[in-house]
Amino acid sequence: MNKLLALTFALAVVLCSSATSNAAIILQYHHVATDTPRSTSVTPAEFRQQMQHLKDLGFQVVSLDVIIDGLTQQKPVPDNAVAITFDDGFANVFFNARPILKEFNYPYTMFLGPALIDRREGPVLSWSQIQTMQQEGVIIANHSSYHHRLAVPNKGENKAEWRQRVKTDILLAQEQLEEKLGQQRKWLAYPYGDFSAELEQLVSELGFIGIGQQSGAVGPGVALTRIPRYPSSSQFAAMKHFVPKLKTLALPVTDYSKADPVSRQNPPLLTLSVDSSDFKPKNLHCFFDGKALPVKWLDADTFSVQATAPLKLYHNRYNCTAPSQSKPGYFYWFSQPWVFVD
Repeated sequence: MNKLLALTFALAVVLCSSATSNAAIILQYHHVATDTPRSTSVTPAEFRQQMQHLKDLGFQVVSLDVIIDGLTQQKPVPDNAVAITFDDGFANVFFNARPILKEFNYPYTMFLGPALIDRREGPVLSWSQIQTMQQEGVIIANHSSYHHRLAVPNKGENKAEWRQRVKTDILLAQEQLEEKLGQQRKWLAYPYGDFSAELEQLVSELGFIGIGQQSGAVGPGVALTRIPRYPSSSQFAAMKHFVPKLKTLALPVTDYSKADPVSRQNPPLLTLSVDSSDFKPKNLHCFFDGKALPVKWLDADTFSVQATAPLKLYHNRYNCTAPSQSKPGYFYWFSQPWVFVD
């Protein structure tokens, strides 16, 4: 486990010494429509309300380039910066979200799977629409070509076969995007948000940035192979959920070695080391499905947390928060996704 995550540690932005550094938020969407699955949808009215709120409170809506460059160059990201992203390349983004974003003059990024676009699988964009968006300044990036699960081997697939399949899928998508659009940014949004320590290592070896769907702010302590985004659809579209996430900070993690999302036990055990200089350890609380979990501090900067019963949701996450001492009203946030294997 430690070897698999060694490269992830090296990429973690833990050299930014102050826990009070600026924080950025990346929002994640799929559908913007009223006739699509609610679990992955925000209505146009809800989306407009969210965008208006960002404007009214003076948030800086920036290109994802700005946030990624801040992380890779280990320099502060703009304070109160927000980036907007969409996964899968659905046509309703072109017809429903795009006019709203143009009205507010907000930049955004689209992660898509080229094979799904070629096959017209589902209500997806056409290449002509994608090219129009790119000409308007939209960043188009890699979501793998086939949108298969990448975190762990398929049933009957050994590690070497898994590694070759995943590598081929990622690089094929990159080749297709470069051929169609001239897109060369090596960013990968994990399909379904699933990743593993082994996938993080492979993504890093290929020179990619890895972007998840687990919630959290972006700042010191965030590893470049597991950049968090806040899902903002379904129940999270409501302002009571949307507004608080805008006032969060990245929990400054200093050691991910026991935070592999792949677990063979359920409930899984999470152990993290953090820089706790800007929050009181006793005020750190962790939750699963809205219910508090027992937190055990192993030393001054390392804690473990484990649910008391097996996790049964489709997407399982432990969320840990702690109030900042230097930025009243802001909370540190960390989300750990889980992928179970037999």
